[in-house]
Amino acid sequence: MNSKILSDLGMGSWDIGIVILALAGVLFILLIICIVLSIELSKLKKRYNRFSQGRDGKSLEKEIGSLFNENATIRQLAETNRKDIRVLYKKMENTFQKVGLIKYDAFAQMGGKLSFSLVLLDEKDNGFVINSVHGTDGCYTYSKEIKAGICNLPLGDEEKKALNMAMQK
Repeated sequence: MNSKILSDLGMGSWDIGIVILALAGVLFILLIICIVLSIELSKLKKRYNRFSQGRDGKSLEKEIGSLFNENATIRQLAETNRKDIRVLYKKMENTFQKVGLIKYDAFAQMGGKLSFSLVLLDEKDNGFVINSVHGTDGCYTYSKEIKAGICNLPLGDEEKKALNMAMQK
């Protein structure tokens, strides 16, 4: 069977059945592609509807804008907090962080361990020792300066124990 259209296209010797089968195959492939694209579009619509549920486009845009502003505010606060923490760490270097306390009986006839040696040190082991001796005739308090964990004056046994206790912390 000769076709004038096929002859005009230069395919006059081709069998029209083969041409129809080829076109049917291409049509079937296009139909499958359309179905796949339709399914993907349906999934995309569902995701979009979940994303914009209960909002119109303008309010969603405002919502996203406010989230960006909140993010900038949070970043600013985080930076302020970092600076404040640095200042606090710097101040903490000079505060007493280490404590040693030894209670003892200064005299054999006294009981209740009313005498004590108290050591207060900062981060660099600078500070002081306070020694309070309680006796029958009164209470006497002495202090000695500590620099880098060392005292220039001689320390009593209880003062040494309190200093060691503080330096171990």
